Amino acid sequence: MMGELSVKDKELIRGSWESLGKNKVPHGVIMFSLFELDPALLSLFHYSTKCDSKQDCLSSPEFLDHVTKVMLVIDAAVSHLDDLHSLEEFLLNLGRKHQAVGVSTQSFTEVGESLLYMLQCSLGQAYTAPLRQAWLNMYSIVVAVMSRGWAKNGEDKAD
Repeated sequence: MMGELSVKDKELIRGSWESLGKNKVPHGVIMFSLFELDPALLSLFHYSTKCDSKQDCLSSPEFLDHVTKVMLVIDAAVSHLDDLHSLEEFLLNLGRKHQAVGVSTQSFTEVGESLLYMLQCSLGQAYTAPLRQAWLNMYSIVVAVMSRGWAKNGEDKAD
């Protein structure tokens, strides 16, 4: 069962995403400074451009495509705040895909930290403790569902 967000959380998330959602890739690139949190994550990105460094990745069209996809998932979650349940199948599947390519659930936590970092960088003074908590609440709902899909995929492979 998916969690619910408060009316206040939804307001804060929508308000802060309004400007960011219009300019996804530059904000997504800030978010992917998560490589600085965990450089081992670079090895998960197998592109025609070898991602040996953050700079290599940023010059890779496939990497920028991935950044865009991640931002679109956030966008979808924000667009469906009143009905996050409608995203359940999509998120379960996303979890399965991440398990299949060797992403650990620990990486979901690091992506959450980098999402908060991006919001902080991009929103400046508008980034408040209640806003941070609202995003954390939403992200933890999304990740809980992705983690279920991830675990389910692992069980299916073990059979």
